[in-house]
Amino acid sequence: MAGNYFEFQFTIDPVQPASEILIAELGYLGFESFVENDDGITAYIPEEEYEEDIFAGVHILQSEDFKITYDQKEIERVNWNEEWEKNFTPILVDEVCSVRAPFHEKPDTEFDIVIEPKMSFGTGHHATTHMMIQHILKNSWEGKSVLDMGCGTGVLAILSALKGANQIDAIDIDNWCYLNTLENITRNDCEHINVEEGGAELLEGREYDTILANINLNILLRDLPIYEKCLKSKGDLFLSGFYIGDLPAIKQACEKLGLYFVENFERSDWIAAKFSR
Repeated sequence: MAGNYFEFQFTIDPVQPASEILIAELGYLGFESFVENDDGITAYIPEEEYEEDIFAGVHILQSEDFKITYDQKEIERVNWNEEWEKNFTPILVDEVCSVRAPFHEKPDTEFDIVIEPKMSFGTGHHATTHMMIQHILKNSWEGKSVLDMGCGTGVLAILSALKGANQIDAIDIDNWCYLNTLENITRNDCEHINVEEGGAELLEGREYDTILANINLNILLRDLPIYEKCLKSKGDLFLSGFYIGDLPAIKQACEKLGLYFVENFERSDWIAAKFSR
């Protein structure tokens, strides 16, 4: 019989971008659920996955740029899907695109995406996903080849398909996201989307008209040269996962690669920017 969970309450100063980095690192260690708080995050891991030295390889905890402390306690196992259903509400982007769960009533929108995010990132509630959806709605996708890098729930890949993209790769390094995207593309009748588990190493030799990457700043800056090599002539690159203050660094990195800034959306101090070749 399955055991209980360990709950870790992390207090972080400053909260961002450390919270997102910490969530990413803990995800690799077997943590299954995260709740973002005003002063940090709460993270949960099954007791059978927990080891005494589990945090030894978590680099953000060793960083001098952030003060991170945590409290630990054991709690009874809960039905996470049930908890999620209590708190997940449908969203509407620009009155055109809805993102909802199967148990929500179908709205009267041009694009209706049905997902069960479970532990995956990308419900549309987060500002970065919301703005990336806005970019997709604003731009032309008919007949284009698209990469959704760090796909999470697959919501951006699915919307790209609904907008007419005909060759779509959705890639995420997290196994839970990979499996969740497979579920969601079936749920939305988008089985032509190719879903893969892995990172930028999968991209060698590929070409796309459009690349979507909603990932944290450090990974974006690291992998930008790889994205640039995969971008076709006159292709578009949409980036999010960073703050307003980070936009100059993103612009500079893109300009060095021959990619020029077109425009951006801002929401809750986050940025989603469009670059073109």
